[in-house]
Amino acid sequence: MMTDAAISEVSEGQGRLDEYLSMIGNVLGHKKRRECFATYAMGLLGEGARKSVEPIACRACADPEKADAAHQRLLHFVGQSEWSDREVRRAATRYAVDVMAACEPVRAWIFDDTGFLKQGKHSVGVQRQYTGSAGKITNCQIGVSLTLATASAHVPVDFELYLPEQWVEDAALREQAGIPDEVTFKTKIELALGMFARAVEDKVPGDLVLADSFYGDAIEFRDTVRVHGFDYAVGVASSTLVRCGDGRGFRSEPESARDIARRLGPGAFRKVTWREGTKATLASHFAFRRVRIAGKTSFDESVWLVVEWPAGESEPTRYHLTTLGTRMTKREIVRLLKERYRTEVAYHELKDGLGLDHFEGRSFRGWHHHVSVALCCYAFVVAERLRHFPPSRSRPSASRAHPRAA
Repeated sequence: MMTDAAISEVSEGQGRLDEYLSMIGNVLGHKKRRECFATYAMGLLGEGARKSVEPIACRACADPEKADAAHQRLLHFVGQSEWSDREVRRAATRYAVDVMAACEPVRAWIFDDTGFLKQGKHSVGVQRQYTGSAGKITNCQIGVSLTLATASAHVPVDFELYLPEQWVEDAALREQAGIPDEVTFKTKIELALGMFARAVEDKVPGDLVLADSFYGDAIEFRDTVRVHGFDYAVGVASSTLVRCGDGRGFRSEPESARDIARRLGPGAFRKVTWREGTKATLASHFAFRRVRIAGKTSFDESVWLVVEWPAGESEPTRYHLTTLGTRMTKREIVRLLKERYRTEVAYHELKDGLGLDHFEGRSFRGWHHHVSVALCCYAFVVAERLRHFPPSRSRPSASRAHPRAA
């Protein structure tokens, strides 16, 4: 039996949810859109095993004879209704960020991508391509994402569907998927930079960009981040060319990150622990070297080359570049580098808990609308989580000691 306190807490939570749905509804404007958004969001937040349009409509409709009409309304809302994903996502972002920032600074913007596995060939953007979600080349869609993170919490705020060139160039495929005329081919890097620009325009808080080597290897990506005054901590390929300092500057010939790591030798690597995992303490061995990036770049600045050599490996396996300053400890830098794991947590929760990959429609608009509702649901869940379980004020945080690059 629930206590009075528990009943009050549930009631307050329901009240916040109602207010939140109403706030998003105000962005949507139209009464029928407001109603459909609330129905769809409650379907994603609910307990159903399958969170696509038809089962959501069936669960929401008390009268079985009216289920088909409810299904058609939701199909239209998700697949055809002309509401702004940008405006809806912006409202959800502000809601979550306000709660997060009241607990800890929002520092990191994390760019990544994930796969949406598909069986057929007709879903927009689908083709055989590599996705880390499966760890192989498989039939899937790819979504590029932006996630915001504090020292203790994270929230994904933007997603873009990657459209392979055949989907952009083939008129029949474009018509089939309802791809707008203004949509042109963009690489995953360009999609990420578009999300970065939108977040800058919306004045989203943050000053550090994290990304894996797919994004970190792109000079345009790194330079754009620096142009806007952000630091970065990104993965790079072992073949990345840099110049080492020798006390007289950075006059040496370019070397690959791998060659530098081999020249440093095992003695240069020190064990660093970055956090407690669910099963064990997470630690590895790292070496740091001040370098300048060789090749074409708009920023001729010294950065850290961070090389990781995990236990049991015959040689170093991961390489990073970061503009984080020399005033930070090595442990603080490693902790921030490792915050990229938050996107994997977010993907897992979005897919397993909120039906992110349950969408069965085939249209460009439908995919983005479905993702927008899922992002809105996640934003509310994150805010509620922080209200009930705020981060400890006494817990040490690498983000709190995050000075700008020196």
